[in-house]
Amino acid sequence: MEKKYWVPALEKANDVLQLVSEQPSKLKLIDLSKQLGINKSSMFSLLNTMEALEWVVREPESTYSLGSKLGFIGNAFFKQFSLIDRFRKEAAITKHTIQETIQLAKLEQRDVLYLAKEEMPSPVRLSSEPGMKLPAHVTALGKAMLASLAESDFEALFPEEALLPELTPFTIKTRSELKAQLAAARAEGFAFDLQEAVMGFCCVAAPIRDAQGRTIAAISCSMFQHEWEAKRELAQREICALAAKLSQDAVQVNS
Repeated sequence: MEKKYWVPALEKANDVLQLVSEQPSKLKLIDLSKQLGINKSSMFSLLNTMEALEWVVREPESTYSLGSKLGFIGNAFFKQFSLIDRFRKEAAITKHTIQETIQLAKLEQRDVLYLAKEEMPSPVRLSSEPGMKLPAHVTALGKAMLASLAESDFEALFPEEALLPELTPFTIKTRSELKAQLAAARAEGFAFDLQEAVMGFCCVAAPIRDAQGRTIAAISCSMFQHEWEAKRELAQREICALAAKLSQDAVQVNS
């Protein structure tokens, strides 16, 4: 991994957490210092800060165990997979109503990261698999999530000089076009991709929100362009309903 912008203090904190997790309530400051090769004064500062942040807890015997904040973060991590499980359960029903494949993704900077999909049998499979990334501006999923960004966050991702990669002749070419489509997506609650990511395919997507109303993911339905006019309204209605259901589930999980 590139270490040009590496933060050594964070690496040391990570090493401490790893060691404490392997031997909870067994290691004192001096033990951690010796095993990790970190001098005692630096280790004292590290542990003092980590204790204040509730990353570690100092026990009565002056040994250390993991703190409650890590439990909270770990719980949030696994809730991501809880969303995938709920998606699979609900999308397995919705895909039969639309008779099309449904996908789940989240936003990572200027990209969409695909998390899961429920497929309908088809002679042509969508190339987007879990773990794959595509530029957010070319997908309905990406636009559904970008639409929820604050203006300052959008400007940071897409500064004035930003170039938008073109995947097809229909891909959005300019920042102003993207902003116009995001405004429409905010107003309507869904976004379209009309052969912008893959020639011959159209897509509708809607955002999934948590208990605070923050967009945490999005779902989409893709289909052949020649089926789009006949099935667009059904797909739009069902995808929005599914996104609302998953959002409600997310609110209940976080309550």
